[in-house]
Amino acid sequence: MNTLWPMGQGTVREIRDRLAARRPRAYTTIMTIMDRLARKGVVERRKVGRAYIYSPNLSAEAARTHALVQVIENFFGGSKDALLAQLNAAGPRVRAAAAALGADGDDAA
Repeated sequence: MNTLWPMGQGTVREIRDRLAARRPRAYTTIMTIMDRLARKGVVERRKVGRAYIYSPNLSAEAARTHALVQVIENFFGGSKDALLAQLNAAGPRVRAAAAALGADGDDAA
C-alpha cells in the first residue's frame, strides 16, 4: 500500500517495478498480495485489456487508524492504558517515541 498510495493506481507490473529498487519481489507475489487486498476491499480492481489496474479504497491515514485500533483491541484488550504501559516498559527508545507522539497516559480518547 505504501507503494500504491503515491502512485494513485497501478498494475501489478508497475507496483513491482516501483518496489524493485528496495524490495525485489516476484510478479506472482505482488499479484497474490493485490488479489487478497482486492478481496478484502482494501483496493479496487478493474480490468483493462489483459491487466488489472488497482487503486486504493483507503487513505493512508484511514489504514493507519484501522491498524492501530486492531492492535489496541487484539493485543491490549481495548485498553489504551495497557498500550501505554507496554510502551513505557519497552525501553528508552520506545518511551522517547511515545513522548514525541504526545502519549501521556491520559485515557480520554
